Amino acid sequence: MNADRIADIWGARTPHTGGTPWPERVDQFLVDGVREEDVDTWVRGACLLCSNGCGLEIAVRDGTMVGVRGRAEDRVSHGRLGPKGLYGWQGEQHDRLTTPLIRRHGRLVETDWETAMTRVAKRSRELLDSKGPLSHAFYTSGQLMIEEYYTLAVIGKAGLGTPHMDGNTRLCTATASAAFQESFGSDGQPSSYTDIDSCDTLFLFGHNVAETQTVLWARMLDRLAAENPPKLVCVDPRRTNVAEHATVHLPIRNGTNLALMNALVHELIAHDRVDRTYVDAHTVGFDELRDLTRGTTAEWAAEICGVPADDIRAAAEIFGTGERVVSTCSMGFYQSHQATAASCQVNNMHLLRGMLGRPGAGILQMNGQPSAENNREAGCGPALPGFRNWDNRRHVSELAELWNVDPMVIPHWSPPTDANTIFRYAEQGSVGFLWIAGTNPAVSLPDLGRIRRILSGDQCFVVVSDGYRTETTELADVVLPAALWAEKTGTYTNVDRTVHLQEKAVEPPGQARGDQEIFTDYARRLDLRDAAGRPLPAWDTPEDAFEAWKSASAERPCDYSGLTYHRLHDVGGIQWPCTQDAPEGTERLYTDGVFNTDVDRCETYGHDLSTGAPVSETAYRARRVDGRALLKAAPYEHAFEEPDEAYPLRLTTGRTVYHWHTRTKTRRSRQLDDAAPSMWVELSEPDARRLGVDEGDIVRVTSRRGSVEAPARISGVREGVVFAPWHYGGPASAANELTLTGWDPVSKQPELKVAAVTVERIAAGSGPAPAPRGTASAPAASPRHLAT
Repeated sequence: MNADRIADIWGARTPHTGGTPWPERVDQFLVDGVREEDVDTWVRGACLLCSNGCGLEIAVRDGTMVGVRGRAEDRVSHGRLGPKGLYGWQGEQHDRLTTPLIRRHGRLVETDWETAMTRVAKRSRELLDSKGPLSHAFYTSGQLMIEEYYTLAVIGKAGLGTPHMDGNTRLCTATASAAFQESFGSDGQPSSYTDIDSCDTLFLFGHNVAETQTVLWARMLDRLAAENPPKLVCVDPRRTNVAEHATVHLPIRNGTNLALMNALVHELIAHDRVDRTYVDAHTVGFDELRDLTRGTTAEWAAEICGVPADDIRAAAEIFGTGERVVSTCSMGFYQSHQATAASCQVNNMHLLRGMLGRPGAGILQMNGQPSAENNREAGCGPALPGFRNWDNRRHVSELAELWNVDPMVIPHWSPPTDANTIFRYAEQGSVGFLWIAGTNPAVSLPDLGRIRRILSGDQCFVVVSDGYRTETTELADVVLPAALWAEKTGTYTNVDRTVHLQEKAVEPPGQARGDQEIFTDYARRLDLRDAAGRPLPAWDTPEDAFEAWKSASAERPCDYSGLTYHRLHDVGGIQWPCTQDAPEGTERLYTDGVFNTDVDRCETYGHDLSTGAPVSETAYRARRVDGRALLKAAPYEHAFEEPDEAYPLRLTTGRTVYHWHTRTKTRRSRQLDDAAPSMWVELSEPDARRLGVDEGDIVRVTSRRGSVEAPARISGVREGVVFAPWHYGGPASAANELTLTGWDPVSKQPELKVAAVTVERIAAGSGPAPAPRGTASAPAASPRHLAT
């Protein structure tokens, strides 16, 4: 039976008590007129429209996708699918790029692959010969396959030798990675989704899981609906569905996360809610943490955050008395001020209580994208493959031996380049060749007027490979049509380290090609070779690329060596590390209290959380961390931009349940587009009254960088805060026209959720705002859709 995930976002409840398995519930959607018996074949894979990575099967009839259904045995979803999973795949069937495009006389015109790739390779070779590898940069996505990421990583880091590689994962998951590295020595989620099934306490820090990961919220709802539900604490300036279910809701001012976190840590220490046996055996830095938070009382934080001190104390007591606590952390922290420091304090709270490495006790520093983990692991972003340390000569030598290249080719003379710096270099012209794959920075990056000028300028040759024409392709010099999701074979890894195999279900449209094939064609045209003269990369097929990646990951924290395509097909999702010693995968990390902080194993020597200044190898060795976790913290500082008389309100941006990123796919799904067809902005009831704004009135939101105009929704956002969904493009409706070019000093993640704005009413509305009514964007005067 077809599910309805538009009106009934999370589906029917299947309650279960702590310590019992999450019941199965299989969701299915087939297009009108197609019955199960009409389906020719069901092809196994995983959803690629949020970081949950739910296992599914794709219905194929006459060579065309006609539906999807969940997989009951899948460890991530137990058969469930959310709105985007059920309906979003339909976007692959409409308005696709099917032919390469090149710019002639200022216009993009159709051409063939030979002409397009000849132009790409010619410009690339000219710049390599005249300016060297630092003239080249690659900006990828969190939605490719690990085989594609690793192929491009080898091309960029072993073939060309450029450090300028990053992805739009910089916008969503960079802080998760940075916080893990600073606290535990390397990237990688310590915990598992199964911990939700046995915890007695849930803390959600800046994580609107009800809309960003609907199936994970369904898992939480099923615990909340049963006997002895977990206590729930929610930190979010909006009255989300999560907040509606919370034991304590802390609607703090956006940009003040670290003040709250320092106060929560203060409360734990002041009330002696610390497992000193665990802390003494498995951590370093307790005295410094205690001293830094000595004065950060609940009263002090209440003044900064704008919430009652008693609520802060109540939240700290819940954390301090829980026996099995799970915390999640997401964009409300990552895209905000002092992102890494705030996220590290989440880690610190768990370390202080010894809440790691056992069922129901752990941390999920969330990804924003379905295969962001793969980008981080494979070294396609600003890291070396296998969570290796660019500042560790032995790690660099391992890769040089694996790839059979001179170690000096692999960029390790300075930190890898983050996306903010890549676009600055492209703006200045030192990067003259920029390849953008599977992402739409002309909508997703901050300060969009500046980004459009960079991409449309003559100082940089821009190549874009994508499945659609987007705001970004329209500024490119060459556009290459890419195959998507079920049109190719490869692997994805979700938030809790679960690896799924996506099997090719249908052929790509027209002349579209898979990204791995496109990248390999580019490498062959440049004649990239290793020291023995063999082609680099040395593979052509996805499975060969996966086997090569397994070799790169072996004996590293993200060890894939025990996985095969065959096992992933038969079993479904398996968590890394998966090795000969752990053939079924690994549910939790750090069960023995030993972390990846040994000087010869760690991914980084760390940073000062306030300034971003790196810690030297010598200083790191002197601290003798020796496999213990680091309790790192920083004092609270005001955000880069705070309200003033000219711009008196705080802007925050976010997502809606019905769309994915810049709507490239989801706006082409009728069900999803109808549910949230166009831009809106949200105001609190007190702010709306003060401004004379009624529901649906057209308002202009202005920052120091630009303005947008959209209908107003009077919602449950806190007073003084304006919320804008960032999915919608166009200079008059893109939320990132308002955001600023500022970022966290450690993770380099842009501060997209804190900017000062002013709002004015410019016209009467013709009806309610086009915002969804069953989500956090529901009208303040209406009862919200509560799943109980």
